[in-house]
Amino acid sequence: MAEVKVPELAESISEGSIAQWLKQPGDHVEKGEYVLELETDKVNVEIISDYTGTLSEHLAEEGDTVQVGQAIAIVDENGSAAAAPKAEAPKVEEAKAEPVKAEQAAPAKEAPKAEAKEASSTQQVIASPAARKLAREKGIDLTQVPVADPLGRVRVQDVEAASNALAAPAAPAAAPKQAPAAKQAAAPVEVNDDRIEVVKMTRRRQTIAKRLVQVQSEAAMLTTFNEVDLSAVMELRNRHKDSFVKTNDVKLGFMSFFTKAVIGALKKYPLLNAEIQGDHILKKNFYDIGVAVSTDEGLVVPVVRDADRKSFAEIEKNISDLAVKARNNKLGLSDLSGGTFTITNGGTFGSLLSTPILNAPQVGILGMHTIKTRPIAVGDQIENRPMMYLALSYDHRIVDGKEAVGFLVAIKDMLEDPEQLLLQG
Repeated sequence: MAEVKVPELAESISEGSIAQWLKQPGDHVEKGEYVLELETDKVNVEIISDYTGTLSEHLAEEGDTVQVGQAIAIVDENGSAAAAPKAEAPKVEEAKAEPVKAEQAAPAKEAPKAEAKEASSTQQVIASPAARKLAREKGIDLTQVPVADPLGRVRVQDVEAASNALAAPAAPAAAPKQAPAAKQAAAPVEVNDDRIEVVKMTRRRQTIAKRLVQVQSEAAMLTTFNEVDLSAVMELRNRHKDSFVKTNDVKLGFMSFFTKAVIGALKKYPLLNAEIQGDHILKKNFYDIGVAVSTDEGLVVPVVRDADRKSFAEIEKNISDLAVKARNNKLGLSDLSGGTFTITNGGTFGSLLSTPILNAPQVGILGMHTIKTRPIAVGDQIENRPMMYLALSYDHRIVDGKEAVGFLVAIKDMLEDPEQLLLQG
């Protein structure tokens, strides 16, 4: 027998939750074949088997938290022998029980059969980790839960519906165990079940929540604002968008302009490209720019490596590829690690103004917002111009207000005169 263990994932990741078993007990497994999907704080990782044989046992269930190095499955390298012991186990118990008196033999037979049946049926059911956990908490057999999913997957809603259906017959049995007052207190929850859905936070959402609170409690975060006239950028994009797509097979968006402007400003104000470690400041002479991407499970920040060495087209392609991987849950740990400064674009959702939260351990983050045509003074004239509010959140422990304001003004100047961006390479 060989153990499948949780491998080393990354320096900052020590545990994860089993999102889905890809192989069930009794399935044949080849060396290097995926056996389960593990959800970590940052990404979902598929774990492979280092052995060829038959998967004989799961040592952890979907939804369970497991540690790096922990054994999570058993592979029988002798092939199909794994299924035999489980099938014969009840027979051995029966054989041993024969000499015992009938009154004692009956309970001994029933318990193993019931346990074996429950374990087998649970393994065969396809259910989300949250549904399995809820079923365990409510004591519901997943094989008895009616499902609406055309693929037969049991969801949280199905378990809750089954729980509600069992509530009425279960009441007489539960009455002796609990005082009437306790039952009455639980009644409003039953009444409101059709309006309130209780969903456990995913590991990634829990991590996001903890880190955001941690940043606000540990960093001296402050935000400064400015506005930028994007007339020149939009005119430049309109003139070159068709030829840019033909040449580079990618659209010329706003992110490449802002990335280049951020790099130019970081070179002028290097403390915004640093981080704090204890009582030391780590100044970084490279520019790995994180770009926040919204996914169904929360915000992730994949990184454009060496963005200062990339062309506009390379930056656009890189950002587009990372966004697709993020939304398809295909980001690797290498896509998310590091990063020296972050850009987040709330304007894609219509945000007019916001105060972005730092992406620790970084000390600066630029917030972009929606473009609105507004009347502004141009010389002695009032003109309608496409305007965007910019927000820079920074760690006041090492970045002073003068540097923060200068950084934001530098970005504004480069975007309003985009020919300056050519100097950034």
